[in-house]
Amino acid sequence: MTDIHLKGTARTDNKLWSNDEFEAAIQAVGAERYHDKHPFHKLLHGGKLKKSQVAAWALNRYCYQSAVPRKDAALVSRTFDRELRREWMHRVLEHDGYENDDGGIERWLILTDALGLDRDYVQSMRGALPATRFAVEAYVTFVREQPLTIAVASSLTELFAPKIHKERISGMLEGYDFIDDRVMAYFKQRLVQAPRDADFALKYIKEHAATRAEQEACVDAVRFKCNVLWVQLDALHHAYVNGNVPPGAWRPEDLGP
Repeated sequence: MTDIHLKGTARTDNKLWSNDEFEAAIQAVGAERYHDKHPFHKLLHGGKLKKSQVAAWALNRYCYQSAVPRKDAALVSRTFDRELRREWMHRVLEHDGYENDDGGIERWLILTDALGLDRDYVQSMRGALPATRFAVEAYVTFVREQPLTIAVASSLTELFAPKIHKERISGMLEGYDFIDDRVMAYFKQRLVQAPRDADFALKYIKEHAATRAEQEACVDAVRFKCNVLWVQLDALHHAYVNGNVPPGAWRPEDLGP
């Protein structure tokens, strides 16, 4: 795989950014293009979607949730840095579960259960939109193939996640009578997990991005990850708001009355 995703940042000088400048450049990406600004999310958080449309979102988002521990395991397999392996491994367990914690994927399935979706069907991912599958696998491939520091940087959309989780919890609880505290458990847990994970990843890239070009590549990696999240919502809006459901994808009538 080429570094095509890392092109496009205008390099006007080669001076290394300070840590504050580096972080500000990453934060600017979130301010511009994090998916809380997408029209589909505004509908979701505003209580404006039908139950079937929320179900379509949850079913497709499962593809992403199930890919997270795979991309994290791919990163762990590449590093000889014991500290990084130990720190990153807990991300796999956060999603797959360990000891008395069922994990984030199980919490996501509680949400899809509550929305009336068959659990085996959700896990099969047969009904997911083609664009969802392509975007998710592009992210896994990116983390597996890009230089390690840049792969770590792609996780830094977690810097922006707590805000969207808070909005989602309050907006969906208020806007939908089929949503309750139990099915929001995934997002409540991420309010704790995401800041810890983001703090480590940010510290890591500040310490390991040794050139201005590498710093800018890290910023481009965050931009790429935002695009991965954004395009999934583009596909959902096109299919389930505009009514252009592609062949083989889950259809609202499958949910029943």
